Amino acid sequence: MARRPTPIGQEQRTGAAHFVELIRDTVPPMHPAGLPFVAGPLAVAALGRRHKWVRRAGLTAAGACATFFRHPGRVPPNRPGVVVAPADGLITLVDTAVPPAELDLGTTPVPRVSIFLSVLDVHVQRVPVGGEVIEVVHRRGQFKSADLAEASEVNERNSMHIRTPSGHDVAVVQIAGLIARRIVNNAKVGDTLTIGDTYGLIRFGSRLDTYFPAGTELLVERGQRAVGAETVLAELPR
Repeated sequence: MARRPTPIGQEQRTGAAHFVELIRDTVPPMHPAGLPFVAGPLAVAALGRRHKWVRRAGLTAAGACATFFRHPGRVPPNRPGVVVAPADGLITLVDTAVPPAELDLGTTPVPRVSIFLSVLDVHVQRVPVGGEVIEVVHRRGQFKSADLAEASEVNERNSMHIRTPSGHDVAVVQIAGLIARRIVNNAKVGDTLTIGDTYGLIRFGSRLDTYFPAGTELLVERGQRAVGAETVLAELPR
């Protein structure tokens, strides 16, 4: 039996809806923090629409800002005991170091992984492990290049201590970079966070350090690229 043909109008709507769905799946949404940075250049483009170079400059700047503040969806692994990357970027350090003093996690070096974010990377930060927020501390500092080893000590940073349901202490530190001047952390002491959720943002170019408890098995190496909320950095001690 022949299939009944679909009315032309309905076929067009279905095709258009499918196209829109493909765009939504391919083009990530923008983080709300980027709205002022996109609105400003768009306003310039609108006001200067009679001048081609002004209009083009405004549209280009708006597009660049929208790209920088992109907020793609991510699906974290569901394996118990894993710690995921808190950000997209290049893994520049896999070593041991003393956690930030302001978190009172002791003076014994523990495993650490550092991720450097260039201006081309996604700059939203993801929760590396589910648990309760024990401490959030902002410390003023310098704005040296975030890929320098000393940046962990001297640069402006925001440190957060998370305790997992199994009692493991994990610290994640947002570190400002050479041109970064704003660290955003929306988590508060007492919050219960879910692995992979977005919790913060740094503008523009930065670094994320993650400190693990002793006995953690690190699963990445220096030079790898990390995908926030999806790349497994380590497995916590059983």
